[in-house]
Amino acid sequence: MRAFVEGVGLCGPGLNGWAKSRASLTGAEPYQAAPVVIPPCELLPANERRRMVATVKLALAVGIEALADANREAADTPTIFTSSSGDGETVHQILETLASPERQISPTRFHNSVHNAPAGYWNIATQSRAPSTSLCGHDYSFAVGLLEAMTTLTVDECPVALIAYDLPYPEPLHSVRSIDSQFGVALVLTPQPTSGSRWSLALEMSGGSAQATPMENPRLEQLRQGNPAARSLPLLAALSRNIATNVALDYLGHHQINLSVARVAQTDER
Repeated sequence: MRAFVEGVGLCGPGLNGWAKSRASLTGAEPYQAAPVVIPPCELLPANERRRMVATVKLALAVGIEALADANREAADTPTIFTSSSGDGETVHQILETLASPERQISPTRFHNSVHNAPAGYWNIATQSRAPSTSLCGHDYSFAVGLLEAMTTLTVDECPVALIAYDLPYPEPLHSVRSIDSQFGVALVLTPQPTSGSRWSLALEMSGGSAQATPMENPRLEQLRQGNPAARSLPLLAALSRNIATNVALDYLGHHQINLSVARVAQTDER
């Protein structure tokens, strides 16, 4: 399968947006980990903004950035949301409540615990009626989402926005499901090259014991291994370099996704 990348959104520790992060991803500038700064979302009504949890804020931030980078209308673009764990803080709060004498769960907390909650907030924020899918594939959630996105655009012949995000659980859940920091990434993909296309991706599946592509920078490699959505970092680094290369991503069942990345148009420094 083949797809073309029009836009990218990125938010992680020391990675404050796609344009500002590219030099760190290529090694042109030293990578410095720093607290995650999630840009505020002004597209939602005040009531909805008050209900937003960190997972929703992160997903919307990278999705909006990617659509803006692609200069494409969010309302008309189908979406694939993928996360290994959903909103761990909300799950923690619900479990605490169930373990208390009251046992009365807040409707807002229950609403935010549903795995497709970010997709619902997205549709409200962008006024989108386009199809949306929400997925989970444990540590391989980004690869699962990428395969779903490329399958969707191949079959439906339409652009797709892939939005991946993961955040840490609070204790005691963190001790049994360790996710380091917050990380979100979004890609706007099309089935055919357009005037906004900057890279092409050719995807093949394979089996065996080959290793996923690591990051050269040890701190970025630690981030890649510590957050499922950050398994996208080798692909983001390849896009940042603007050269033809191959990237391998781990997939379910000891399979791999192999990506051939190529530059298809003169890119700017957005």
